[in-house]
Order: sequence, then structure tokens, then C-alpha cells
Amino acid sequence: MEHPLLFEPGDPLVDRVRALCLRLPESIEALSHGRPTFFAGKRVFALVGSSMDRPNTLVFKPDPEESRALRQDPRIFIPPYWGPSGWLAIDLDTPATDWQEIAELIETSYRQVALKRQLAVLDGIM
Repeated sequence: MEHPLLFEPGDPLVDRVRALCLRLPESIEALSHGRPTFFAGKRVFALVGSSMDRPNTLVFKPDPEESRALRQDPRIFIPPYWGPSGWLAIDLDTPATDWQEIAELIETSYRQVALKRQLAVLDGIM
């Protein structure tokens, strides 16, 4: 079953998230369930669109030590399907969106799933 696209080509929110995700070592983008989904190798580290009702969101995997504090933030919510596995989401389409914070959430999520060699490249060790 093919899922409908959640976004139009050239969507500025997707473009902005794409730029943050694809700067990470060996990251790739693919469509999954109609959503732009970003992978570190074979593992998802971020996607845009937590649900059809809430498309302008970033779904990310938080550092386990930061998860509880993030869940106290009213901007953060537990996304359907991903939430039971510890993933969180944040709205991107508000005037108060802090894109530096979004970049940090994306990098932290990447660090949760990336291979050691990918992390070494990210950290400049290699």
C-alpha cells in the first residue's frame, strides 16, 4: 500500500530539517509512509511529520538521560507509533521555533542510532 505524501516538494520546513540531517556523516533520506525520513546507515534518526493531523513536526530519539526533562517541556509531545519506543516530537511551524535547538535534537537523535565509525567522523576523530 502506497502512502500519500505528507508534504509538497520544496516545503521550507522539510528543506530546513533536510539540511540539518544530511550534514551528518553517511545520513540519507528516504520516504517512509509518505514522510521524509532520515537514516544513519539503516537506522532512522529523524522524520518529519508525526501524523497526518500534525505534519509539521520533527520526530526524534532523545538521549535517555534527557528524555524525562524533555517530556516536561510543553512543546514536546509523544508521537503516535514512535512514542512507545521512547521517541518524542516537537512542532516546527511556530514563530518561536529555535532552529539551533532543533539542530541539537537532531544530532542527539543521530548519536542514539549511529555506528561507532559514523560517530568518530562526526566527532572529528578519524
